[in-house]
Amino acid sequence: MAIPFFGAERRGAPVVAYNRVSDKVIRMRSSVKRPDFVAVLDPSLLGLVDVAGGLKECGMLIINGSKETAERKVGKRVAVVDATGIALELGLKLSGYALANMPMVGAVARVSGVVDLEALRKAVYDVWDGRVADSNWAGVERGFREVKIFG
Repeated sequence: MAIPFFGAERRGAPVVAYNRVSDKVIRMRSSVKRPDFVAVLDPSLLGLVDVAGGLKECGMLIINGSKETAERKVGKRVAVVDATGIALELGLKLSGYALANMPMVGAVARVSGVVDLEALRKAVYDVWDGRVADSNWAGVERGFREVKIFG
């Protein structure tokens, strides 16, 4: 189940979204207060927002960035992947903006272990076909392979 939260801002404004993952029916429809994982697609938010607020003690931040980005979050378990770089290399762009979401999906899948790579492949090819599916799948796969864990 996914629950996005955003205001009336225009494109580029920060967005918070919650995902609950289970093999059982999820009936709870509230925001997540104590997440196991937090994925940060825009690393510029690290200095502006407490992205780790509420993160469980054993939780992990998964950040689109570099090792240097990870070092800014001392005391937290952090995983990083250059999702923007991957997206640009694969041509995953919309209106000139890199679409880092698919590489981040792969990174979150690997770090969390909540979904396997084959299930993600099936989901990508169920939604898209042809070159669009191939590019998105390549982004997921690279995010999965290239994510690095620190701490």
